Amino acid sequence: MTDRARNGAFLAARLLMAAALLPTGIARALNVSGFAVTLAGTGLPMPNAVATVAVIVQVFGPLALILGVMPRITGLAMAGFVAVFAALLHPFWVFSGSAAVTERAFLMSDLGLAGAFLIYAMAGPGAWSWQSWRAGEAAPVRPRSSGGKAPSKKAPVKRSGGRAPLREAA
Repeated sequence: MTDRARNGAFLAARLLMAAALLPTGIARALNVSGFAVTLAGTGLPMPNAVATVAVIVQVFGPLALILGVMPRITGLAMAGFVAVFAALLHPFWVFSGSAAVTERAFLMSDLGLAGAFLIYAMAGPGAWSWQSWRAGEAAPVRPRSSGGKAPSKKAPVKRSGGRAPLREAA
């Protein structure tokens, strides 16, 4: 796989993972008290504080994911968040019949998303990310040559004078 295709796949994966959580995070941010009532119904202590922290994670986590900022911290935090809230919000074991099947499907899809976040934490964001840009590792965009010829490379310039050249500021 070429670097361009690999980096494009990493970017697409980051966008898709963020799309799974960001709309819900924004909706919960607009109604934190309603989300706190939902959490209180599960028997969770301090539902207002938990709801506030969850909204912060669910809004800023996907934004960090899209940009590719701090992939290990973001990936691990989002994986933990998704796994914990999947167990809290989709307890299929308390339901029966078709409701149990539906809740189990929701739980398993959330756990699959948590696995994707773990993969992101270990593999990183790819070259098309804020992290790579800041580190100077982003793949430069090369202009396409016309006529099918490869661009010519200039020979390195030899310096004389006995002293090592100073590194120019970038």
